[in-house]
Amino acid sequence: LLVSNASGAINLDFKKGELMLIDDHINLQGGSPLAFRGVEELGERFTDMSAPYDLELNAKFKSIAKANNIKLHEGVYASVVGPQLETRAEYRMLKIIGADAVGMSTVPEIIVANHLNLKVAAVSVLTDECDPENLKPVDISEIIAMAGKAEPDMITLFTELIKEL
Repeated sequence: LLVSNASGAINLDFKKGELMLIDDHINLQGGSPLAFRGVEELGERFTDMSAPYDLELNAKFKSIAKANNIKLHEGVYASVVGPQLETRAEYRMLKIIGADAVGMSTVPEIIVANHLNLKVAAVSVLTDECDPENLKPVDISEIIAMAGKAEPDMITLFTELIKEL
């Protein structure tokens, strides 16, 4: 399973318009997609999440990025409920607990993929910078523009990885 998303950069070394390969995640969505009766019929109820993102696929993404001169950060993605964006205090908390980026998706899909024993890799487009000390009102058109700016690099990464598979 290859996943992409848009997220805000908590790590201030990461800039909007850049990409981040997800190495690990923090589930702050308050639930699990595996919390239903009969889940064990599809896979292990107590799914191991010690390495939810496939190391081999991630290594291939890094190699492709290097070969194509694409800046690809690597980090931890925090998944929150949304749809509202975070407060200054929430951005500070996310940084303290180890998040490099924050978004409102991806983690449920990753959990289910691991439950089904699928190899997983995910890349996040960093659409905004979440600096709690210099927070400005959100401009959705700028977020969409940043996603568009990163689109060619994202297409290259995914196209080249698919060719290798």
